[in-house]
Amino acid sequence: MTKRTYQTFTYREAVFRICCEAFDAVACEIVRQRQILEDYIRRHPSFGASFDPVELLPEAPEVARRMAQAARAVGVGPMAAVAGAMAQWAAEAGLKAGAAEAIVDNGGDIYLQAAEPVVVGLHAGMGKPANRLAFSLQPTDTPVAICSSSGRMGHSTSLGQCDLATVVARDAALADAAATLAANLVRTVEDVDAALERIVAIDGIDGLVVVKDDRVGLAGCLPSLVKMPL
Repeated sequence: MTKRTYQTFTYREAVFRICCEAFDAVACEIVRQRQILEDYIRRHPSFGASFDPVELLPEAPEVARRMAQAARAVGVGPMAAVAGAMAQWAAEAGLKAGAAEAIVDNGGDIYLQAAEPVVVGLHAGMGKPANRLAFSLQPTDTPVAICSSSGRMGHSTSLGQCDLATVVARDAALADAAATLAANLVRTVEDVDAALERIVAIDGIDGLVVVKDDRVGLAGCLPSLVKMPL
């Protein structure tokens, strides 16, 4: 298997890890879509501020429409879907430019189309049992989105105390929004089962992993789980 090379691209507050031979196309699409979205938010400020689904302006761009659709399906604000949406737009741009594969990680929200097997680690914080777990994916498992949220890590707003909520879906905006909701729902280990049940019932969600303290909850159809080496 060919060793992959990842490059870092930073734009605004977002830090992307990108594995794609069409790196310039990926980076340019990130900038382009962010500028389109920022222009839309200037005209529709509630789109960028609401914690609940909002109505779109008639002239809303496609990226805002994807985010709003995901937000409506899950019941959160549209910005809960922004990182996943940007990761998918960027990866798809690399593939359209002729790349055989594209892996875009936008702060833990990942969209990938793989040409060879790939392992995606789960990171729930130091000392957590899930830190040795990873998804092992074959090319036939992709394209796929693997998006994560946490009430303990990262800069994104979370209303819960979940160590890690990771959602698998085909649409990255939906996976990102659902991961946000899952993390919001979990404050104690007693909340894990209800969160799993609610998220897996959302149309388009394949599966999820929820970690709280020493509890690891799994639901739906997930990629193969493997142990990461020490």
